[in-house]
Amino acid sequence: MKINICCVGAGYVGGPTMAVIADFCPKILVNVVDINKDRIKSWNDEDFQKLPIFEPGLEEIVRRVRNRNLFFSNDVESGIKNADMIFISVNTPIKEIGLGAGQASDLRWVESCARQIKRYSKGHTIVVEKSTLPVRTAETIKSILLSSNISNEDISDPKTYSVLSNPEFLAEGTAINDLKNPDRIIIGGEDKAAIELLKKIYMAWVPENKILCTNLWSSELSKLMANAFLAQRISSINTVSAICESTGANVEEVSKAIGMDSRIGSKFLNSGPGFGGSCFKKDILNIVY
Repeated sequence: MKINICCVGAGYVGGPTMAVIADFCPKILVNVVDINKDRIKSWNDEDFQKLPIFEPGLEEIVRRVRNRNLFFSNDVESGIKNADMIFISVNTPIKEIGLGAGQASDLRWVESCARQIKRYSKGHTIVVEKSTLPVRTAETIKSILLSSNISNEDISDPKTYSVLSNPEFLAEGTAINDLKNPDRIIIGGEDKAAIELLKKIYMAWVPENKILCTNLWSSELSKLMANAFLAQRISSINTVSAICESTGANVEEVSKAIGMDSRIGSKFLNSGPGFGGSCFKKDILNIVY
């Protein structure tokens, strides 16, 4: 399969994901672009110890594929212009001001990417949501892509788009293994041809029975709800821990006993100070909002 892929965003999700795709799909040209010059410089550093992200196994993959079929650049315009498929992989933090401040996701970078894609893309382009997004964000992306207020648009070469949702399910410390051996790959969309093309990319290393194709909204919501369920398990076992303290039970023993039930499973049943990180709180607030 000979296609050009561009990923807008060279952060924690975009960089490792594109490296794994480039590794398993040597005929696909992958360009990762970012406006952050220091980040791109780190990805291109001759000293692989200076990669901007540390994940076991990432350095070995980047050594194999960088400057072979994986390239890192600040040239966002060229990356978009030459791409058949563009992944949007930018930050979506909680809004600090305005409507929904403190709960809703700030989509300014997603919207900015959509406007750049509208401006620089050529012909038909598949646009893939990779960032964790509120449900129905694809409508916002579509409205920008289908707008007609871009001054340099060439009416003799009409632009068309297919929008897909392909959320990531990575955990810090195991990201490369999560990418190489995923529990599932979710692809949401309306264009069957676009879905099949992205599915074929993943089938280079992922069994077909692990690839779930859904509508756009199911895909967007699946990511948020998966994190909500995991956060709920942590909150639940911490409540159990409080009960253990007042009854004399041992929370580790109770956790093990609960986890041996095949209907429940043992993961995310370790009591502790609560959940942290950049995703769980943000995604739960997003759902509540």
